[in-house]
Amino acid sequence: MTTEQRSDGGRRVGELATATGLTVRTLHYYDEIGLLEASARTAAGHRLYADADVARLYRICLLRRLGLPLGEIARALDDPEWELGSAMAIHLRDLERRLDATTRLRGRLAALVSAMQTSDNPPTDDLLEVLEEMTMLDATVQRRISILVYSDMQAAFEFLERVFGLGPGELTRDGEGNIVHGEIQAGDGVVWLHPEAAQFGLLSPRSLGGASASMAVMVDDVDAHYRHTLEQGATVDYEPVDQPYGYREYSARDTEGGLWSFMKPLD
Repeated sequence: MTTEQRSDGGRRVGELATATGLTVRTLHYYDEIGLLEASARTAAGHRLYADADVARLYRICLLRRLGLPLGEIARALDDPEWELGSAMAIHLRDLERRLDATTRLRGRLAALVSAMQTSDNPPTDDLLEVLEEMTMLDATVQRRISILVYSDMQAAFEFLERVFGLGPGELTRDGEGNIVHGEIQAGDGVVWLHPEAAQFGLLSPRSLGGASASMAVMVDDVDAHYRHTLEQGATVDYEPVDQPYGYREYSARDTEGGLWSFMKPLD
């Protein structure tokens, strides 16, 4: 973003969202949980983000990329010894590792392509080296994403936000207004929502007549979360209980019979 695009006193939330690719809802959520509070407000109460706020947001995004949950990120940012320069150095090292792995893989492939011009069978040792470089590169960029299938994406999305307290999130529609994709935050990760696609065997628990898997989410207070879920009218399979494997948890169903467990390690 250029200086001319800035509002007086800082960047408005919409401007910051556009510049970073984040959603306004995400920035609002970071503000609500105290992770990224805007330094100022306009007379009308709109958030204004200063340069220091942008630097903090960079560090938040970096730590999210490295896999830290939001609670750990907040603690890291509140550490007076955790500086922007150090964060950027970590980021740079990560990028350099990826570039090195990509460069090595390109070199191996170029050599194999050259060898294949005189032989249909590349040397096995060279092929194994390519596989090794591919594995190393994949290990640096892969990310785990959970995907849930629903027949009514809108209802499921609203339920997960209102009843289970997940979010922020957003739904994506095609040119005809049909929902084709959804994303919603669940603690330290994101859950994708996918519409049913019978041709690929993707059916919701409602269509299947039962859940073939379940989703487990860590929460700060299992009993408080349970009470809220119950007040919102959700179907609860069992109340909070201390499990022999070291967690207090309860389970409830979403709009289409998907099984969710909310838990916390026992002290």
